[in-house]
Parts: sequence; C-alpha cells; structure tokens
Amino acid sequence: MAKSLQEQLLAAGLIDKQKAKKAAKELKKQDHLQRTGQDNQIDEAKAKADAARKEKAERDRELNQKKEQEAQQKAIAAQVRQLVTTNAIKSEHADIKYQFVDGKKVKSIYVDQAIWDRLSRGQLAVIALDLPGEKKYEVLPLQIAEKIRQRKDNHFIYIAESTADAMDEDDPYAAYQIPDDLMW
Repeated sequence: MAKSLQEQLLAAGLIDKQKAKKAAKELKKQDHLQRTGQDNQIDEAKAKADAARKEKAERDRELNQKKEQEAQQKAIAAQVRQLVTTNAIKSEHADIKYQFVDGKKVKSIYVDQAIWDRLSRGQLAVIALDLPGEKKYEVLPLQIAEKIRQRKDNHFIYIAESTADAMDEDDPYAAYQIPDDLMW
C-alpha cells in the first residue's frame, strides 16, 4: 500500500513529528471551518477589517490635505500682511480725504496732496489689511498690488481708473477745463 506524502517525508527525515502534527491539525481545522460555514465569516471579518483600514487611510489623507491647505492659506496671508506693512506709502500731512468703494460701502482714508493726485490717476492702489478686530486700508505702489493679487486673487485692491487719456468725442463739455483745485 502506498504511503502518504507526510509519512514519506517523515521516513526521509525531512520533517519531524511536531511539524507533521501541526500541519494535520491545521488541515482538520480548515476542513471543519469549511463544513460549518465559519470559513466565510473569517473571510468577511478580514474583508471588513481591510475596508475599515482603507477608509481610515483615506480619511487621514483628506485630513492631512486639509491641514496643508490651511497652512498654505496662513502662509499666503502672512506674506500679504508683510508686503503691505513693508511697502505701505505713509502720508506725512494726511489732511485730504480720499474716498473709494469697498463692496457696497464707501470708505475713506486721509492722504496728502501728492498721494491723492497719484491715487486719482491710478498710479497707486488702496489695499485692505485685515487685522484682528479691524480692517485697515493702506496705499501701495501698483507693482506690490500686483504681487499681492498673484498670491491672493480675491484680496480687496482698489485702483482708480485713469480718465485723463480717454475723452468721449460726444462730450458737450470737452472744451471746458476742470480746475485742478476743485474737490468733489
């Protein structure tokens, strides 16, 4: 009669009795689980554990991405704040009120005559600086305003339209000069 593979391996000395018993026990256990239907439950539990692990990894990945975006937004806000504070043009004798529109509200800042002239010609820009508890407006050169717009395109920047070059041909008052000292 033919010997089983296990008996042949034992006779050859390739395995010992403990390994043979362990293999036989594992084989009986698998056979029993298949007969009773519990084998499917183990596979289902493994599948659920794998799905839960993948879901947790996805949540962690989304959370890390959200944290990175928040950190990037904070860094951009800090860059904008630094550009505004270092390049703001200060008025020495701020006695003239310059008015502009922020959203639906008319806002104003006090500047001197030279800055008022450059603002009204569109050579300077007014930018909002959000400080804790208040909103402050500063005057900046156009190059700095463009750098800020590149970093944060939805930031409030007001640049007056220059109307000195564009005159309407049908304007009935085109021949009349507007005095320079006229304040609206």
